[in-house]
Amino acid sequence: MVNELKFRFATISDLPKITEIYNQAIRSKNATGDLTEFKEEDRIDWFNKFSKDDYPIYVVLYKKIVVGYSTISPYRPGRAAMSQVAEISYYIDYTFHGKGVGTKLIQFVLEDCPRINKKYLLAILLDINKSSVGILEKFHFTQWGHFPEIINLDGKKCGHLIYGLHVY
Repeated sequence: MVNELKFRFATISDLPKITEIYNQAIRSKNATGDLTEFKEEDRIDWFNKFSKDDYPIYVVLYKKIVVGYSTISPYRPGRAAMSQVAEISYYIDYTFHGKGVGTKLIQFVLEDCPRINKKYLLAILLDINKSSVGILEKFHFTQWGHFPEIINLDGKKCGHLIYGLHVY
């Protein structure tokens, strides 16, 4: 299956599927700090803040269907000294978890980092998200920070992790 995956930059027509995948993460209560699901129209302004030349949204397709996406977002926007640092986020359709899709997507994003001039990536995640920790460590991300017990997911406490990587 992983050999059949295709990657490209997201277009606005991908927004329904991107929103659906993100809402799966919200429902999981272990992959994001958002508690309320989004409608597609709620995400238009968010989508329009990205651009393929500096802060892209990548999608991964299986049989022409979006099954995951990754974003590269500014770290401390507007601070020029931090322009080579970015945050990576990634979400995979839960039907495709454990099938290598996330690994291939992150590999694709890392290979594009020199083009967009991002030398350092930060992944900011919930400490209960063990599968994300595992995939990050596979790519040699290391834990650079931990904020214990600062997240409240409807009464369930957890911490925030920061994983970092010097890409090139």
